[in-house]
Amino acid sequence: MQILENKKILITGVLTESSLAFEIAKQAQNEGAEIILTGAGRGLSLTKRSAKKLVKEPQVLELDVTKPEQLNAAATELSQIWDRLDGIVHSIGFAPADCLGGDILKANWQDVSTALEISTYSLKALAQYFLPLLRLSESSSIVGLDFDATVAWPGYDWMGVAKAALESLTRYLARDLAKDKTRINLIAAGPIRTTAARSIPGFENFEEVWDKRAPLGWDIKDSLPVAKATVALLSDLFPATTGEIIHVDGGYHAIGA
Repeated sequence: MQILENKKILITGVLTESSLAFEIAKQAQNEGAEIILTGAGRGLSLTKRSAKKLVKEPQVLELDVTKPEQLNAAATELSQIWDRLDGIVHSIGFAPADCLGGDILKANWQDVSTALEISTYSLKALAQYFLPLLRLSESSSIVGLDFDATVAWPGYDWMGVAKAALESLTRYLARDLAKDKTRINLIAAGPIRTTAARSIPGFENFEEVWDKRAPLGWDIKDSLPVAKATVALLSDLFPATTGEIIHVDGGYHAIGA
């Protein structure tokens, strides 16, 4: 039996085939899920193009997570397509250029607030607007993509702060969503060579050291381990797990210098 058989999953963050969310969408379909993607702004056309490359082309909803009217419209439209929602994948992150690069003092509040709204607050927004549909599932699950926020990384700056806030927010959401039978967890992924990752100054530093230090090794071009772990958390295989951060990084996080 496929572990997502009969599950209805909303997946954000698919831009190109190199997106982590694209591999998650692919594996979710392989495991029997019915999926719908979301896209926003100039990236919407890319999302629609990528949707055509999946085994079964899913519908794409327009959804800018910074716009309440689009969140409300997407939730309304989804309720007209599906009778419930079993899972959401949060794969959304963005920071203006001044928020990255190795000088955390450089960014102003306007840029920082943009990074926090898109990369962190959007998780709460998705949970809030889609909760009525999640409540109709017997066991719903939200999974977000994270990058270990326990240390400072070269060049990551305010995105690192946003990820730390995402980790804290997940714990609070786990507390408050439990009454609705909704689990929420994060996957702390190792570095993957996506379009978004390449926009981070100094990303090549991660590429050079990760495989050497990770006891299981790490392939920056292989998003399958992250996708498989995400699919597992979306399934019913973890019925009593919420507020957790699962590291899918080859074991890098566990090893000292």
